[in-house]
Amino acid sequence: MTVPVLETARLRLRGHHLSDLAPFVAMWQEPAFYQYLAGRPLPEEEVWTKMLRHLGVWALFGYGYWAVEEKATGQFVGNVGFGEWQRAIEPSIKGWPEMGWVLAPHVHGRGYATEATRAAQAWGDAHLPTPRTVCLIDEANAPSRGLAAKLGYREFDRAAYHGCDVVLLERFAAK
Repeated sequence: MTVPVLETARLRLRGHHLSDLAPFVAMWQEPAFYQYLAGRPLPEEEVWTKMLRHLGVWALFGYGYWAVEEKATGQFVGNVGFGEWQRAIEPSIKGWPEMGWVLAPHVHGRGYATEATRAAQAWGDAHLPTPRTVCLIDEANAPSRGLAAKLGYREFDRAAYHGCDVVLLERFAAK
């Protein structure tokens, strides 16, 4: 499946390119980036696997993650989209598109996360097989929880996942 390209005023959401690997690996070396994700830097091999997973979800489900590119510079600055990660968590969120976003710390505070997620969410509202989407956010990640609230996500449960306390949120698109 070809990943659709979405454009916003300042960003282009597109499929991953091989050239995204180096800046994606660099992001995973920054504590400000990984503190609420894996809690540790990831080596190139694991970041490469993440890129492949992002593309694989498109092939299997018809939705997935986009690479986020800054239009002005052509620079890769993050990822946003919908996953199906088969998480071993209770309550289960398997079978529900899971929205997520990660952006490089050097672009935080510019509104890119809101711009990119709103574009992805609009696409999802029109194309996902279900109006319900979910997201999982580290309880301590106030910025992501704030963005989720802006996007219309509401908490439906809390759980422990890989040693972290997480909030499970859901949103129902008007269909």
